[in-house]
Amino acid sequence: MPTTTTVPSVERALQILEVLDASRRGMNIAELGRKLDIPRSTAHVLVLTLERCGYVTKSASSRNYMLSMKVFNLGREMVQNQKLSEIALEPMKWLSAQARLTSHLAVLENDQAVYVQKVEGPGFIRFDTTVGKRTNLHCTSVGKVLLAYCQEVHRKEFLSKMTYARYTRKTITTAAALRVELAKTAERGYAIDDEEEELEVRCLAVPVFNPRGELVAALSVTGTLGTIVDQSIPPIVSLLQRASARICNYAEAREEHERMEPETKA
Repeated sequence: MPTTTTVPSVERALQILEVLDASRRGMNIAELGRKLDIPRSTAHVLVLTLERCGYVTKSASSRNYMLSMKVFNLGREMVQNQKLSEIALEPMKWLSAQARLTSHLAVLENDQAVYVQKVEGPGFIRFDTTVGKRTNLHCTSVGKVLLAYCQEVHRKEFLSKMTYARYTRKTITTAAALRVELAKTAERGYAIDDEEEELEVRCLAVPVFNPRGELVAALSVTGTLGTIVDQSIPPIVSLLQRASARICNYAEAREEHERMEPETKA
């Protein structure tokens, strides 16, 4: 039975963000307290917490609080991921039909990979993945691709801070071993998860670039040891690369359309 319990302080903090979003000049503590009908001391504690977490910032001149760029970046990333998942859907349907495997699209978020699109394969096998689910970087094909093709400074940071949890006897559990695997991934152009996160499951992934050549996602297919055999890896990788190129082409066409749209309206 769903719970109806809420946390008042969290509700108030979110209300503060909404109020500041509606204010062009920002608001001070006293104004926020009056607007939300809460004690000034309560407003002060909530705002300081939001400021410490990076969601609000204080103007040096007016002393008013405003939303920070962190909030705008969160919204921008959500919109970008939504657009990307929409653009990728048709190429992924084609990929899953051709490879007869389940396909996934994942992006890098903090120190994890997040699935933003999924297309089931035509077979009866189903995998426990959903859009929005987070997964590890060190033991998944999408994670390896995102690490192998991200900027070197970020890759070093990820490798130094990562927790190398073991899921199977094949899981990579050290930074040194993962560094070698990432070099292989970049050299051959694709990553493989060979029973590293789950026994009897094998995944292949390739990078997805935007029209400017920047890494935006990892595209993968998931199957069993029986559906992704060694001999089938080259043709499946070829399908992945073709689907990745289609996503890039679709993204370029959409960007061109969005650039032309304001001119048409004008």
